[in-house]
Amino acid sequence: MIRHGHKPHVKICCISSIQEAHTAIQQGASALGLVGEMPSGPGVISDTLIREIARLIPPPIASFLLTSHTTPARILQHHDRVHTNTIQLVDALAPEGYQQLREALPGIKLVQVVHVLGEESVEEAQQAAEHADAILLDSGNPKLPVKELGGTGRIHDWVISRKIRESISKPLFLAGGLNADNVREAIEVVQPFGVDLCSGVRTNGLLDPYKLEKFFEAIEKV
Repeated sequence: MIRHGHKPHVKICCISSIQEAHTAIQQGASALGLVGEMPSGPGVISDTLIREIARLIPPPIASFLLTSHTTPARILQHHDRVHTNTIQLVDALAPEGYQQLREALPGIKLVQVVHVLGEESVEEAQQAAEHADAILLDSGNPKLPVKELGGTGRIHDWVISRKIRESISKPLFLAGGLNADNVREAIEVVQPFGVDLCSGVRTNGLLDPYKLEKFFEAIEKV
């Protein structure tokens, strides 16, 4: 059984071209992730290209800006360059920062990433859920000297992810090493509102229509 009585939404991340955006939407993606400057990881594109792709994404498809900035001023500057309808905060933000973003960007959704490192991530997600519109669980590690803020291709402990999902009232997206072979199990364990993937539908860094098709077929079998 899937929470909310529907198949999970699918967000395809690391979109790197207009063609990839079209391919993902045609296959059934309900959100696209556009990666801004990051300390590490795949999928980074220029703000100019993010803006160009975001402008062409039709409603009701969500356009996510992945930003690694951690202050409201820098996040607002980043969003002003790209004009997506959602901001994915891949690093921690001070609680008062959310209110500043909401006052400056009414109508823009805020999705907070929580990197699942262990049981301590449950409390972190609960606190973030008090401020964000949704939580996205990923497998990075912001504590490393060079921060990992997503796109690792690794899975994390889905039992902890389920515990987080059960303890918050906001929609939860699950990311981290998902592909056509493991997504059904991930959905059964966590029962997320949505799933998010990058490397699992790519070959040599490029969006692979065949892998994408197989992924959506697996989703349909849930």
